[in-house]
Amino acid sequence: MHTADRVTLARLPSGVAVETTIHRYGTGDGPTCYVQAAQHGREINGTECCRRLHERLTAPAADLAATDSNDPLAAALDGTLIVVPVADPLTFDRVSYTTPEILDSANPNMNRCWPGDSEGTLHQRVAATLWEYAGDADAIVDLHTGSPEMATHTVYLRGDDASRRLAEAFGTDLLLAEAAGDDADTEWDERNFGGKLRVAATREGIPSITPELGSNKQLDEAAIHTGIDGLLAVFRHLGLLAGDPEPWAGVRARNHLGRIRAADSGLFVPNADAELGSKTEPGETFGTVYDPATYEPLQAVTADRAGIVYSVAREATVTAGQTLVGIAERLDE
Repeated sequence: MHTADRVTLARLPSGVAVETTIHRYGTGDGPTCYVQAAQHGREINGTECCRRLHERLTAPAADLAATDSNDPLAAALDGTLIVVPVADPLTFDRVSYTTPEILDSANPNMNRCWPGDSEGTLHQRVAATLWEYAGDADAIVDLHTGSPEMATHTVYLRGDDASRRLAEAFGTDLLLAEAAGDDADTEWDERNFGGKLRVAATREGIPSITPELGSNKQLDEAAIHTGIDGLLAVFRHLGLLAGDPEPWAGVRARNHLGRIRAADSGLFVPNADAELGSKTEPGETFGTVYDPATYEPLQAVTADRAGIVYSVAREATVTAGQTLVGIAERLDE
């Protein structure tokens, strides 16, 4: 069974409604999973995952049999799946990460104000409306999109075993355990990560994850396939679909605080073997920052810790203080 409801999230100063569509699938008898995408409007691969998942969930049984008789979605979901393909229309229409200041100067990033406030700022009202659906779920998947400079990964709240198991079920090779609140490093605490949907939901006892898929602003087939496969595995993990997810055998790491920054402005030329997802040790060199006018080498970009290469800057023109390489520290937990 499938229903699609047009929902008013908030209203603009002119009175024009900010709306989105909320899809509901399944029998309602088993667990409930809430999935959303495009909380940041330039991160569109999750939205395409939702569309392709919808096609499979709603295809006539005869069509499924003709194309793939082993498709797990040929049978009804044993539970409820709630999907919001465009969680934040305000940023989606602008292909942006945040709203313009004139719309919400206090909370330009929607993913800092969960579970929202029905009498608050524009983004707080959007979050509060969606929380009416997410807050009753047994698990939450908040689909995001990284950049070509960043390794595909799934983030969960460090120390929460149910969220860790949900992340392992999703199946990306790299899992990042992110601390928040009193357990967070100063940088994370100052950036108000406690207002992320994943963190707010986990604190309410709802296992929640944030997969970061592929490139932003453009559709990436590899990222979309990763997203769909991950969602199906999560559904099996929860019991929405029959079967079990594949055993996970990736790397668990502490989130990206091991940043190698530019000591001076210039051109960053990364080494050819500076690969995302690779293991590194202290002293390993990833490239060189040069003075573009004199050709003088300004900095050998060198790791100060062991870990997993999480990001590598590919836009060559860099300014002092900019992150050049991110290293996630491996966890044994």
